Amino acid sequence: MKTVKEISKITGVSVRALHYYDEIGLLKPTVKSEAGYRFYDDEALETLQRILFFREFDIPLKEIRDVMNDPSLGKRDILQMQRKMLVSKKERMERLIASIDDILKGENKMDFEVFNRSEIEAICQSTINHMPDFLRESIIREWGGIEQWKKHYIERASKEDMQKGYQKWIQWFGDKEKALDAMLNPPSPEAVRECEKKTDALLKNLSAQKDLPTDAPPIQKIIAEYAYLMKQLYQIKNEAGIMQTIASSYKTDQASITDQRYGEGSAEYFAKAIETYYK
Repeated sequence: MKTVKEISKITGVSVRALHYYDEIGLLKPTVKSEAGYRFYDDEALETLQRILFFREFDIPLKEIRDVMNDPSLGKRDILQMQRKMLVSKKERMERLIASIDDILKGENKMDFEVFNRSEIEAICQSTINHMPDFLRESIIREWGGIEQWKKHYIERASKEDMQKGYQKWIQWFGDKEKALDAMLNPPSPEAVRECEKKTDALLKNLSAQKDLPTDAPPIQKIIAEYAYLMKQLYQIKNEAGIMQTIASSYKTDQASITDQRYGEGSAEYFAKAIETYYK
């Protein structure tokens, strides 16, 4: 058994942090003496090591606790998860180092890769798994089969412009791991339908007040509610990017559909209202 001070000396984790880990249920001491002193055995030390692996990725303590306390995940599962994260980080670092080496040699090449091929394949498979039947049937008609479309998807997603698009997702979610998790585990169909229902009500209300300037308080309140829905649906850290993308879509591919549903001029008004809100 080791005391808090001994654990702190071995790991570099402060005594105060270890006390806090105990308070939030992240790392409980093996035993506590009657005087309140904490003692840790080798198994507790191993648990702390796994926690520190997660902290290397700046993962919030609450999320680490949820993973560590998940009964469906054993020690080996957690280590496999951490290994995958570390390998991904290592590959990214190696690409960045190679890019710097090229610049030093006078070969100014930029590395735009955000997700590697194995990650793209996982994203593609998740897209297929969560794809509605009508879209799957449409893809089969157009491409001749899911496998043919999957090959096209992976090749397309590896291109520079798509990788830059993925970079936006990372900005929205706060880091790569959260963005990748969102792609691999999209919102449930029920959650999407509920969000669409609420969004539709907001947009109908917004359209009914198109005579007001876009910076009017009632209009900005509606956009704030719209933004909150997006933030909750996708569990993103900063919804500004996705809202600005939505505003852009109202000006382009969604313009005619939006005007048909909510009245002439609605698409342009919605876009302007969102842009005003984020100014």
